[in-house]
Amino acid sequence: MPIYFVVENLLNHVEIPKDRSVSITIHNDERAKVVLYGFSGGQELIKHTLAAPAFLEILQGNARVTLDGEEKELTRGSWIYMEANVPHAVYARTDMVMLLTMLVNKEVKR
Repeated sequence: MPIYFVVENLLNHVEIPKDRSVSITIHNDERAKVVLYGFSGGQELIKHTLAAPAFLEILQGNARVTLDGEEKELTRGSWIYMEANVPHAVYARTDMVMLLTMLVNKEVKR
């Protein structure tokens, strides 16, 4: 397994589809799963939870993110940390690219 992984420009790895969203897994191992999302304006991820702590970062566009019932208006460069099982939803106000990093709790073999 390589000791590092580089993506020079995440925005080059996702094309925002018309009237829908797309997700691309960038990295997945026993420690973390990283997913790149592209949303056309008006698309959303409905309220859900994740079984692991996670980070969300808005890379492009504008979004309304609801965290445990509280709405946040976010733009490029916004960053969120949330514990496991926090109810959240994402609504793309404009075409948007978002990066999700989930921390995985699997035993690491050395």
